[in-house]
Amino acid sequence: MNITVINGTEKHGITYQLKEIFLTAFRDNANITEYYLPKDCPGFCTGCTNCILKGETTCKDAEYIRKIEKSLLEADLIVMTTPTYVYHATGAMKALLDHFAYRWMPHRPAPEMFGKRAVIITQCLGAGAKSAAKDIKHSLSWWGISNIGVFTCAVMSDIVWENLPEKRRAQLSGKLKKLAQKFVKINYTKPAYTNLITKLKFSACRMMQQASHKNDPEYLDGKYWAEQGWLGKTRPWKQAHNQ
Repeated sequence: MNITVINGTEKHGITYQLKEIFLTAFRDNANITEYYLPKDCPGFCTGCTNCILKGETTCKDAEYIRKIEKSLLEADLIVMTTPTYVYHATGAMKALLDHFAYRWMPHRPAPEMFGKRAVIITQCLGAGAKSAAKDIKHSLSWWGISNIGVFTCAVMSDIVWENLPEKRRAQLSGKLKKLAQKFVKINYTKPAYTNLITKLKFSACRMMQQASHKNDPEYLDGKYWAEQGWLGKTRPWKQAHNQ
C-alpha cells in the first residue's frame, strides 16, 4: 500500500513522535512518502484564483503542488499532522490547504479522493488540538474523503517528548497504536465508503455546476464536471470503486 504523509512542520517534536508511533504498524508493508512544510511547499497562496479560473498548472507554486497532489492521489492512506498554533493548524499547513482550493467539491474535486482514507494527528500544550484537526478535516471532507480518523491530545506538561512523564508517553502510544491497528486491518483494495453527508454536498455542488455550465459551457469548473459525467448519472464514488 501507499501512504502519503503531510507534516505541518519540519520540527521533529512531539507531533513528529506521535506520527512515528502511528506509522510503526505500517512500515513493513507500505511505501511511505513524506512531505515537510514549509520546505516542500514554501509559497503562500496569494488568492490570485488562477488555479480555479485558468487551471491548476497556472499556479505560481504548481511545481510543488502538482508533486504533492500526485502523491495524494496515488495514496491508499493520507496522514496529515500538525502541532497546534494559537488553536489552529500551522500556517504552513493552512497555506498548503489554500493551494488546493481548486480541488474542493464546488470546483474540480478529484474522483480518486472519494475512495480515500485519511488520518489526522494533532497535539497541543494546553488546548486547541481539536480545533487544529478541524482545520484539516474541513478540507479533506470537501475534497470528497469520508473516512477520516482523528487523534488529538493535550500534553500539558512539556513540549519535548522525552520530558513527558513515562506514564503519559505510554498512554499516548497506546491510543495511537490502537488507531493504527484500526487502519492496518482495512482492505485497501476496496475504496472507502462515501457517507451521506459527502453525497449531499456533492448534490448541492452538482446543481450549482449544472446552472454554471448551462450559462457558460466554457467555464472551467462546469466543463470539468460535464467531462466527468457528473452532470448526468455518473458519480465520483462509483468511479473510485471502478478504478
